[in-house]
Amino acid sequence: MVHYCRLALILGMLTAVSARAEDWPQWRGPRGDGTSAETNLPLKWSATENVAWKTAVPGRGYSSPTIWGDRVFLTTCLEDQQQHVTLCYDRRDGKLNWQHALPSKLQQRIHNRNSHASSTIATDGKHLYVTFLDYPRVVACCYDMDGKLVWQQSPGEFHSVHGFGSSPLLYQNLLILNGDQDHRKAFLVALDKTTGEERWRADRSGTRSYTPPVVFDVHGKKQLILSGSKGVDSYNPDNGTPIWHMDGPTEQYVASLIYHNNVLFMTYGFPKLGVMGINPEGSGNITQTNVLYNELKGGGYVPSPIARGDYFFNVNDNGIATCRDCKTGNLIWMERLGGRLFSASTTGWGDYIYIPDNDGNTFVFKAGPTFELVAKNATGEPINGSISISQGQLFLRDLKHLYCIGDAKGK
Repeated sequence: MVHYCRLALILGMLTAVSARAEDWPQWRGPRGDGTSAETNLPLKWSATENVAWKTAVPGRGYSSPTIWGDRVFLTTCLEDQQQHVTLCYDRRDGKLNWQHALPSKLQQRIHNRNSHASSTIATDGKHLYVTFLDYPRVVACCYDMDGKLVWQQSPGEFHSVHGFGSSPLLYQNLLILNGDQDHRKAFLVALDKTTGEERWRADRSGTRSYTPPVVFDVHGKKQLILSGSKGVDSYNPDNGTPIWHMDGPTEQYVASLIYHNNVLFMTYGFPKLGVMGINPEGSGNITQTNVLYNELKGGGYVPSPIARGDYFFNVNDNGIATCRDCKTGNLIWMERLGGRLFSASTTGWGDYIYIPDNDGNTFVFKAGPTFELVAKNATGEPINGSISISQGQLFLRDLKHLYCIGDAKGK
């Protein structure tokens, strides 16, 4: 009996640790929706307080940190040298383990809210997958975890007045990339993640968006969903076959979609700003049958939304936070956080949501039906990338530094 109790205790402790410790393997985390299953994460910090370590990042980039085990991965661009650089830091102390640079001919003009390294790295724990623009061609490359280049491919050209920035998506043995653009030969493409060879391609001619594709399980069936200037589309992620299409509701999309409580939720865009709830079941054109709600109040262009409990939360580009009922879209509350401009996306755990602004402040508010601002944390440098969460710590990249926030992890 004693041995059994000890075994039960050890298994319970291991279960608790595994539930707490998640990697952050891609844009918007392990579920692609900005949420973490971890608990007891930091809520308050400054440039010096509650900081495990802080390290300088060369060049410029707006990508978010990717974390796997004791490694933190980031991209940047050395604009003077025209190099796209992949960086690997030790998550325990912030020391640079390795960096690898590839030539990158820069597009002369891009949007002032974009950078030449805005795409977040994806990893499966064995390899890293990086995308960038070597103008005018999109480059996708694969590294091993020690920085050795395994393969490099270009699935096609990319032309946009705003520049490139959509993050890659790993799905089973595929690396899926969004090639929506101003050019008539827009595309959605899947590469073999082991070899880089093309496995399927979907024509997106004349479609413009800057949205990373997402894969959600809709009642046991996988759907690859992507918004664009012609509407919202669902594909079979295994072969690129179209499932359904919804027209509109506007011309420009940046924010990622989320799926929660059987509702596909999106915030858009330009020139119209709004939020929409969609029933993602069905096939063909679902415009007249599957739109649950479409509200123009409180929509945002760049920051991606998040879901907690029975609610969707969004912060728009001007710092207006909203809480809506998932099922009905009814507005529960609308409050101004502060800040002048928001480009990062929401990240959350438990009852808390984080979002940085472009002035270097991170706002923390409660994820519930009553608005409560918990903290406003300042690091002092502009923040364009989103917060990543892993093993009880937050990883935040501002204009010049990478921060690890929370308790230090000893070697």
